[in-house]
Amino acid sequence: MASLTLKDIPKRLHQQLRTRAARHRRSLSQEALACLEQVVAAQPVDAAAVLRRARAERALVKPMRQRDLDSWIREGRP
Repeated sequence: MASLTLKDIPKRLHQQLRTRAARHRRSLSQEALACLEQVVAAQPVDAAAVLRRARAERALVKPMRQRDLDSWIREGRP
């Protein structure tokens, strides 16, 4: 298995990585590897597909009229 040495890591970044490692009960090296895997192996997001899906879901929502909202408020509906 290959290895990688990182130098000149900013103190703040190093501390954040140590904090994450402790939270996930991993060594510093294991946490750095997990972070790299998450970023490098991530699938690109198809923004157009996400937008199409959001628009399709939004089309299913019945629009609310102001008079209905006012009526519900008067009735004390949460």
